[in-house]
Amino acid sequence: MKIAVIDGHGGGIGRAIIDKIRAAFGEEIHIIALGTNALATAAMLKAGANEGATGENAIAVNVENVDIIMGSVAILAVNGFTGELTEKMVAAIGKSRAEKVLIPLNKCNITLAGVVNKPLPHYIDDAINIIGNLCGCKKIVET
Repeated sequence: MKIAVIDGHGGGIGRAIIDKIRAAFGEEIHIIALGTNALATAAMLKAGANEGATGENAIAVNVENVDIIMGSVAILAVNGFTGELTEKMVAAIGKSRAEKVLIPLNKCNITLAGVVNKPLPHYIDDAINIIGNLCGCKKIVET
């Protein structure tokens, strides 16, 4: 199973996602850290990603070769992450056949109806459980 984790800014959300994936699944899952900038990619690599790449073309190319894409809902918004996500990046993510497991943060003027407001770590736990189900594993994390 290959998972791409996409993040921008300082890579904090991506780092937290990768920490939880490693805690839940160990080295069973191959993680590709895709940063909109070098700082984000470096943070995700430190968290335990198997490999990393930075920038528009890296994201556009790599989302085609993974089973799951993870990140905040902002990865589907052009100019998300305060302008770091380009149209090419968002189009590639949207077109990818990979399952998208997204964290519902309301920081890109997208509010998801029906989503209960909870702390970021709880959303990440929910995402890890979704990955567990997609991989055929039992519930991994208690939220």
